[in-house]
Amino acid sequence: MTGRDWTQLGVVEAASAIAAGTLRAQDLMQALIARIDERDRAVLAWSHLGREAAMAAARAADAYEGPRGPLHGVPVGIKDVIDAVGQPTEYGSEAFAGHYPDTDAPVTARLRAAGAIIMGKLVTAEFATYRPGPTRNPADPGHTPGGSSSGSAAAVADRQVPLSLGTQTAGSVIRPASFCGAFGFKPSHGRYPAQGVIETSHRLDTVGTFARCVADLALADLVLADEAETAFVDDRPLTIGVVEGGIWAGASAAMGETLGRWARRFAAAGHRVIGIGAPALLEELGPAQKVIHQYECARLLLSIRRERADKVSEVFRAFIDGGLALSGDAYAQACAVQDRAREMEGAIFAGADLILAPSAPGIAPAGLDSTGDPVFCRPWTALGTPSLGFPAGHESGLPLGLQLNGRRGSDRLTLGQAARLLDPIPS
Repeated sequence: MTGRDWTQLGVVEAASAIAAGTLRAQDLMQALIARIDERDRAVLAWSHLGREAAMAAARAADAYEGPRGPLHGVPVGIKDVIDAVGQPTEYGSEAFAGHYPDTDAPVTARLRAAGAIIMGKLVTAEFATYRPGPTRNPADPGHTPGGSSSGSAAAVADRQVPLSLGTQTAGSVIRPASFCGAFGFKPSHGRYPAQGVIETSHRLDTVGTFARCVADLALADLVLADEAETAFVDDRPLTIGVVEGGIWAGASAAMGETLGRWARRFAAAGHRVIGIGAPALLEELGPAQKVIHQYECARLLLSIRRERADKVSEVFRAFIDGGLALSGDAYAQACAVQDRAREMEGAIFAGADLILAPSAPGIAPAGLDSTGDPVFCRPWTALGTPSLGFPAGHESGLPLGLQLNGRRGSDRLTLGQAARLLDPIPS
């Protein structure tokens, strides 16, 4: 592999090369650190980078006889709301500056057990809510990278790390993946363990992943899932639903054209493409998600708002105060909408294997004061379905992303079907 730019290697390719002995983990790590040193002054994706520890772990991986697991020697970045021993977990807030956890989150522990090397922590919006961190869009530093998993998306898109962990409660994996030009996977709600991850909503919080192809996300899923169910992916034509009307009428002209182009591409490949209207329940899920998120977050993080008010932002205080003002009846009604929609999931999919939808209204907005609107992600997060975000086009030099949504609990099937459409997947 002499002469290759190793920062371009994906997870599967890097793991295979390290296992075969054609690439040293320390050479890959060295290349990534050099890339970070070159680029991260502009992107600002990392809240903590453990250079020496990462290089020592890479040397240890090279000295190990045979691969420890499927991610042996592969560098990974962790969103700074997920615990990792030896790394600070500061939640994007000065209120927790210098906080080091005593134990790994289970998702972190599973990565280590699979042989992955934790490079460092990636920038998050404050407490994974709405005050942006310093990260900038790698495609254009004058635009937001999205949030709250801003650093996780930007670092992968900018080839600073091949795999990262993020979280999604509204649109915090799929939206930044769209804005930055990465692949993102939000699994079914509860598929990856959430212990050791900041809790902002027990009905919505979901750990997710970023990579640069579906195969890499699928390999990470095998490592992270409580149970990686087997799924037979045959070669029959798929039925792909395309969302129409409702909130999706708010997509930009470029996003709408991108959606149509991919629908035609799938049809040309022999798949059946059908229009999916905007079922009332799916339309109601967005507002319900907002109520559930704010109500639960206000009560879960109230102690931070009260005890550290001088060290948290006005944006965070206002979000918590707004949640406290929501009534129990409003919350119960929102939960009822969510429960009813999950019961009626089959009607929402209308016979489709996958539903194709925009990941965001358009390109990343200019400016760094906002992370953009998660309006196109809220329904799927509330429904709890697996969502696969992928780069689909560009406008004015900035990425546009679409998402493929499967049914709850069908994560391996969804990944396999998405791979048929987008890239090869390992068995």
